[in-house]
Amino acid sequence: MKIGHLFFFILLFSSCRSTFYLGADDHFSDSLVPPAPDYSLEKNWAALPWQRNFSDSTPKGLVNKKDSALADVFFVYPTTFTTSPKNKFHWNADVNDSLMNRRTDQTSILYQASVFNGSCRIFAPRYRQANLYAFYTKDKSDKYRSLALAYSDVKSAFEYYLKNYNHGHPIIIASHSQGTIHAYRLLRDFFDGKELSKQLVAAYLPGMPVPTDSFHFLKPCAHPGETGCFCTWNTFAFNYYPSFYNDGLNHAICINPLNWTSDTTLVPRDSNRGAVLSNFSKIFPHCSDAQVHDGLLWVHHPHFPFSFLFHWKIYHIIDYNLFYMNVRDNVDLRVKKYLGEKD
Repeated sequence: MKIGHLFFFILLFSSCRSTFYLGADDHFSDSLVPPAPDYSLEKNWAALPWQRNFSDSTPKGLVNKKDSALADVFFVYPTTFTTSPKNKFHWNADVNDSLMNRRTDQTSILYQASVFNGSCRIFAPRYRQANLYAFYTKDKSDKYRSLALAYSDVKSAFEYYLKNYNHGHPIIIASHSQGTIHAYRLLRDFFDGKELSKQLVAAYLPGMPVPTDSFHFLKPCAHPGETGCFCTWNTFAFNYYPSFYNDGLNHAICINPLNWTSDTTLVPRDSNRGAVLSNFSKIFPHCSDAQVHDGLLWVHHPHFPFSFLFHWKIYHIIDYNLFYMNVRDNVDLRVKKYLGEKD
């Protein structure tokens, strides 16, 4: 790992911590809402299959197969609005903020959305995401209004995608962190017990607790090749329970991305086909093991260059990265199973 990559990894991790805190009187206001994105404009998408973007990137040795892909992924990225903006929009991001868009593209779209380019066309809308502060504020009204505004964009983008881009293709819903909150609502509004569920290959929902009673009809994936189901996990150090465990993780579903079941047996690191960390071009095989435990995904200390410098307990920011190759392979398997089932 080059020293520049090491510093970038540190910065990537620290970026998940908000350095921006609103004052007590700075409540959510409809008068300070950024303009809604028009999804007929391609600039309002972080990824579209016919445009070159960061989701097209692949680590060395892998191939982007979007041009021959028979399935789509609708990807909802996590919070990248973590600092004070240079405009008046404090609670929700302006999709015209070029600096924030660059941050999104060079982190989530590159390191997470690219997982899916071995099997799928990738669609990732820009949206007026809630500031990270929304997850810390004690004012629940501000939090819910900010997140509701963000979801209204995700829903609008998905409706535009269905009408103009999908053309009957099988669909994967994927997300991380804040994106999972919105993807969860998409699944409830459009798939759970709905006609569109027939097009659902699977959903990948890491980074937020997904409760056991989330859906009426959609079920957690029970084996690696199952379709029409969902996977979710939240990664922490072995034997560690975070301070916020009782805020939802205690009732969360957890699917192990090393064997794609909820079995609580430790899956050894030999089953980890490869992580992709700060050096995007390099794959690190056998980086970590994983075990489902009480709604958490526990991992022993990962193995990668300079990993002895990191003593993390919360691996939230690399929920995808630690299992990059396993997720990529599993997406390919589920797409093939879905297409085979429809033949």
